[in-house]
Amino acid sequence: MGDAKWCIDRDGFIAKIINPVIRITLLTHTISGDSMMDSIWGTDVQMPRFPQLKEDLHTDVLVIGGGLAGLLCAWNLSHAGVDCALIEENRLMQGVSGRTTAKLTAQHGLIYSKLLKKFGPEKAKLYYEANRDAMVALRMLAEKADCDYRCQNAYIYATDTTEKLDREVAAYRQLGIPARWRNTLPLPFAVAGALCFPDQGQFHPLKLAAYIARDLRIYENTKALAFIGNRVQTPKGEITAEKIIVATHFPMLNKHGAYFLKLYQQRSYVIALENAEQAEGMYLDCADNGLSIRNAGQWLLLGGGGHRTGKEGLNWKLPESVAKRYYPEGKIVARWATQDCMTLDGIPYIGRYSRSTPNLYVATGFQKWGMSTAMAASMLLTDLMQDKENPYESLFSPARSILHKQLLCNGAETTFNLLRPTKPRCPHLGCALRWNKAEHSWDCPCHGSRFDKDGRLLNNPATDDMQHRP
Repeated sequence: MGDAKWCIDRDGFIAKIINPVIRITLLTHTISGDSMMDSIWGTDVQMPRFPQLKEDLHTDVLVIGGGLAGLLCAWNLSHAGVDCALIEENRLMQGVSGRTTAKLTAQHGLIYSKLLKKFGPEKAKLYYEANRDAMVALRMLAEKADCDYRCQNAYIYATDTTEKLDREVAAYRQLGIPARWRNTLPLPFAVAGALCFPDQGQFHPLKLAAYIARDLRIYENTKALAFIGNRVQTPKGEITAEKIIVATHFPMLNKHGAYFLKLYQQRSYVIALENAEQAEGMYLDCADNGLSIRNAGQWLLLGGGGHRTGKEGLNWKLPESVAKRYYPEGKIVARWATQDCMTLDGIPYIGRYSRSTPNLYVATGFQKWGMSTAMAASMLLTDLMQDKENPYESLFSPARSILHKQLLCNGAETTFNLLRPTKPRCPHLGCALRWNKAEHSWDCPCHGSRFDKDGRLLNNPATDDMQHRP
């Protein structure tokens, strides 16, 4: 929970006593998920269906993974005249990309002051420019796609002290990033201050995906079973490709790239309200795992309560309590959760999978900002597939230094859970799983794999169900 602290008072409520997301009391109960629909995005769009691969195939570039990053890679490659194909283990957009809040912005929390301190102005400015360029490109695509695109301002705000925002403002000025200070916001609670990124955007992710997928060569229900050189084996056919892009959220090959050390995963929680006052703009509390707000058609989306996968967290308690306090007329019609890959240094890994795999590439570690980063990854990888230079290649290179404090945290978490003598175990690398009471799942605190109560795989990096059911 970062530097936030929580206590349980005598009435059984949870209260945040340091760095509050919002100064409210959080109810300890949650609404049963049995009567709630999943993510709202699937309620008003029918994704196109594609066949299973049932024969051998040759292509110049193979993209593995049917989320937004994989689809955008295939889209950009196809429009660049590159022969490519995409395979998806299940159906398109059924994983993390189908559970996003779909905020399109280069304002990624308090990222720029951190990057400036850690890497200096050159790399911090490159990070902004990469996401700004990606945002512009995705906006141009979204405006053609009839995907409910709306230009919106993005705000990051503080409810107690503006110390963190002040540091971010100083970073903006040094890097030449346009932003505006706001003392108040059109929200039902007071803020100490906010930073506004003008002219960002939001959209419907499945409508965009349906638009870009329709003319691509895609095979659903086609799992990558094994890699042998430049060949990928699937259940009913073998694919030969000159180059391969792994866009499977968490990379699937353990023996290359050390992604099991370089990544960990965080859960995030969202509820959708109907009959609630709409919020013009996109909002994010600067506190760790703070409240996220945006509208989506007739719904108001509230997110927050995130935590490392496999650890304890507030889950839906934060957004539900915010809804009860500030949107009492609103009705919760949907709630869902998702998870994101987090890197050691706050910058995604996009580029060559490892030094020993010259024709294998990866896009991962989007740090909860998958909309602009998915497009940035697709633009960079499209250039790399054509042996073109790209100004952001070194910034996102997966081969950069891993010597960061988070590496020790990841290593300690993995060691502890490898040695913890409890069952069930994760088939990925053998870590002890923990029962997630809120979501009724078995979660891995090492790398983020998740399984339902019967042991069926929900989230990677594991690629198979539990061998021994709980």
